[in-house]
Amino acid sequence: MLGQGLINERDFASVRFSVFSGASCPTHVLERYQSAIPTSTVAQLWGMTEIQAGSFTRASDPLSVAATSAGPPARGNEVRIRSLDGDILSAGEEGELEIRGASVFGGYLDNHEANAAAFTRDGWFRSGDLACIDDLGYIRLTGRTKDLINRGGVKYNPTDIEALLMQNDAVDQAAIVAMPDPVLGEKACCFVTLRPGFDLSLTEVCVLLEGENVSKVKWPERLEIVEEMPLTPTRKIIKGALAQRLNSS
Repeated sequence: MLGQGLINERDFASVRFSVFSGASCPTHVLERYQSAIPTSTVAQLWGMTEIQAGSFTRASDPLSVAATSAGPPARGNEVRIRSLDGDILSAGEEGELEIRGASVFGGYLDNHEANAAAFTRDGWFRSGDLACIDDLGYIRLTGRTKDLINRGGVKYNPTDIEALLMQNDAVDQAAIVAMPDPVLGEKACCFVTLRPGFDLSLTEVCVLLEGENVSKVKWPERLEIVEEMPLTPTRKIIKGALAQRLNSS
């Protein structure tokens, strides 16, 4: 709506409450939305088929909170963060988000293997989402465990780098995926769609990241400019399809 200018073509003065879900929304996008529709309160919700609404910000939360988190867990739910090594983490530490409680489903029908993979022995559902929880219990989603890049043993989450790139005037969408490397195991490839009239080079990407003090080990080493991203029906970028494109090229 913002990118296509649709908000400027309609009267949204009657909108009072807007919920963003499906994927963590970049802070600058929510701020632009709130500025364009000042009558609406903004909230973010974290959920999936298996857990319904796992957490969400409240209408009373200020934009500074709603734009940077998915709120505390819904009533009747508990959440925790576990490291990839299996340790339970403290506030502010990033790991896999696990949940148990009233809204969590009972399991996959007649699929013991899937249930064993999805649940811990003590009954927590492994969401596959990376997140951290602050001291007030608010969840900040940071990515997906399957999207981590392992460059020579250094594992990192590319989500923050994607968010930095999307603040550039030239970039409409950005997605960073792992590409195989015979020496390091994996390197990063950055896919972008551009706004009309703009161009972008890998050198410009690296200069931008250097200016933001991003470690060189996290810089992408290949740039692919595409006409459009492969998207799910809910408009999430299908990173697996981008990875397949790399493997077949």
